[in-house]
Amino acid sequence: MTGLAVRRDRARTWLRIVGTLIRKEFRQVSRDRVMLVQIFAIPLIQLLILANAATFEIRDSRMFVVDESRSAASRDLTRRFEASQYFSLAGVSAHARPADESLLAGDVSLILHLPDDFGRRLARGEPTSVQIVVSAEDGAAAGIVAGYARTIVGAYAATVTASTPSGVPIDIRTRGWYNEALDYQQHMVPGILVVLVTIIGTLLTAMNIVREKEIGTLEQLNATPLTRSEFIAGKLLPFWILALLELGFGLVAARLAFDLPIRGSLLLLFAAGGIYLVVALGIGLWISTLAETQQQAMFITYFFLMINLFMSGLFTPIASMPAWGRAFAELIPLKHFIEISRAVLIKGAGVDTLAVPLVALVVMAFVVFAVAVRQYSKTAS
Repeated sequence: MTGLAVRRDRARTWLRIVGTLIRKEFRQVSRDRVMLVQIFAIPLIQLLILANAATFEIRDSRMFVVDESRSAASRDLTRRFEASQYFSLAGVSAHARPADESLLAGDVSLILHLPDDFGRRLARGEPTSVQIVVSAEDGAAAGIVAGYARTIVGAYAATVTASTPSGVPIDIRTRGWYNEALDYQQHMVPGILVVLVTIIGTLLTAMNIVREKEIGTLEQLNATPLTRSEFIAGKLLPFWILALLELGFGLVAARLAFDLPIRGSLLLLFAAGGIYLVVALGIGLWISTLAETQQQAMFITYFFLMINLFMSGLFTPIASMPAWGRAFAELIPLKHFIEISRAVLIKGAGVDTLAVPLVALVVMAFVVFAVAVRQYSKTAS
C-alpha cells in the first residue's frame, strides 16, 4: 500500500470516528429536553424580551410643572409637553417644594419651572426665561430628556417669535440635580455593585449546592441526622455574609477609584442589601433543585441574570421600555435594589423616600425563599 493510500485510509478512519462522535452528541442532545430548552427556547425568550428593553429612546417621561405664572402662555406650553410623545404630566403646582420631593422620590425625571412673570413678559413682547431641572442620576438619560424638553420649548419660542413683531426670545436654563457633571460612572457603579452581589448570592449558591449533588455528598448529608433547615442555613449563610462583605469592599473601591458619592445612610443600604440577598439566595437554592449538573445550573442562572440585567434599568432607562416592560420590571428584584442603591448613594434618599422598593424586596424575599425551601424539601425527599 502506497503512502498516499495510507494517508487516505487514515483520513477516512478519522472522519468516520469523528462523524460517529458527532452523531452520538446530536442524539444525546436531542434526548436531553433541558438542553434543547437551553439551546432554542431560552435564547428566543431573551431575544423577544431584551430587544424591547435595550433601547436608549425615552418615551413617556414623567414631568412636574412649577407654574408660578398661571397664565394662558404657561398653560399653552404645558399642553405642548403633554401633547408630545416624550412626556406625561405628573403634577402642576405654583410652588417648587412638591416638585422637588417628586424628583427626589424618583416619581418624575424633569421639572419645568415657569417664573411668575412668564406670561406678562411674553404678552408685552419682552424676553423671558424658563428653567428645566432634570434628575441627572443617569447622565445619558438626563441628556436625552433635557434635549427633548429644550426642543419643545424651542418650538414654542419659535411660534411666539413668529407672531410677535419684536421677536421674543426665551432663555432656556438647564440644571441637572444629583449628578450635575452627568458623570455616567456615578450612575453605573452602584448598579454594578448590585450585580456583583447578585452573582455571589445566586450563581455561587446554585453552583455550590449542585456540586454537592454531583459528587454525591448531598445524598450523604441527607442521610445524616442533619435537618434540612440546618443544611440550608449552613449552605446559604456563608454566601449571605460574603456578599455583604463584597458590597462593602466594592463601596470602598468605588469611592477610591471613581470618587463615588456616598450621600445617604450606609446602614440603610446594607439593610436593603441583606433583604435583597435573601431573594438572591432563594433563587440560587431554587435553581439548584432544577439542575443536576453545574453546567445546567450555569445555563439556568445565565438565563435569569440576562433578563434581570436588561430589565432592571441597569443599562437602559425603564422609562424607555413599553408599558408591559415597565410592569414586568416591577417583578425584578434587581431593579428595586439598584433603585435603592442609586438613591441612597447619589441622592442621599432615606427610608421614607424608598418605602415602595423596600416593601417590594421584603415581599419578594418572603415569597421567593419560601417557594425555594419548599421545592428543595420536595426534591430532597
